[in-house]
Amino acid sequence: MMKNSAGDAIVAEDLAKRFGDIIAVDSVTFNVHRGELFGFLGPNGAGKTTTINILIGLVRPDVGAIRIADIDCINNPKGAQHLIGVVPDESNLYPELTGFENLCFCGSLYGVTRHDREIRARELLDRFDLADAAGRKFAGYSRGMKRRLTIASAIIHKPNILFLDEPTTGIDVAGARQIRQMISDLNRAGTTIFLTTHYIEEAERLCSRIAFIVAGRIVKTGTVKSLMRQTQGRYVVHFAVSAKAAVLSKVIMSEFAGLNCHLVSNKDICVESTEPVRVGTLVRLIEDQGAEVFEARKVRPSLEEVFVQITGIEAMSMKLEKEKARAGGGV
Repeated sequence: MMKNSAGDAIVAEDLAKRFGDIIAVDSVTFNVHRGELFGFLGPNGAGKTTTINILIGLVRPDVGAIRIADIDCINNPKGAQHLIGVVPDESNLYPELTGFENLCFCGSLYGVTRHDREIRARELLDRFDLADAAGRKFAGYSRGMKRRLTIASAIIHKPNILFLDEPTTGIDVAGARQIRQMISDLNRAGTTIFLTTHYIEEAERLCSRIAFIVAGRIVKTGTVKSLMRQTQGRYVVHFAVSAKAAVLSKVIMSEFAGLNCHLVSNKDICVESTEPVRVGTLVRLIEDQGAEVFEARKVRPSLEEVFVQITGIEAMSMKLEKEKARAGGGV
């Protein structure tokens, strides 16, 4: 029998989905508390979008159980539709309609009366800084504007639960910051939010709890604070040097057995220890080897390091995905 709690907006148990030989979702179990901003963090292809599509009823799982607001969504796939809003990874709005017309059309799909949806559409256009573009066709919107209108369309009917699939992918820095603020404001106003992202800093900044998902499986779930406990007792110092970083790393580790060095580049060294690092001593050692120290900076361990430790996925691969996504479209 499926477990459920009065405090849970979403409960998923043992979800699995296979497409031919590809296992997209593999025994995924999690719950999202009412009023929580819950994040799915993982690389592209990890199973994030398939999970969302299962939850919202677009894809039927091979096995598993789902309850949304205590509604059995396996036996009644459309039972929770009026309670949820969905922002897909690609816009689902109509390019030939104006911003105002798109919002009104979406409101009509949810049964909002004409009078109420027109009032609500104007409120959302103003709230999302799109009032000046209300009469322009959606096709002429910038990428950031399209994303904001897509979010507005998902909440036209004031849903209790909002699903967001990679909401800031391909958006420039300023646009992404604006969208994150909107997401945070919606959550503070009481909306339960399920967010997928491959941006580690986005998950760390926004989410109450985070699930790491890799190759269709959840490998770790917890609050940012609890996940960060894995970095307690670790001290990290970053050194920017004039040259010979590889040689200097070997010298440092040979002189100090408790230190571990990682090469960031041929002029950058990351020194890690379970004891406080004696920065001055290391600077003198580096200078004695004929190199100059441009910077010595203590680094606070980050969620990125936790993700790398748990998943084995290098942070650089996540950054390359981010850069590739941003290069795919302008604002």
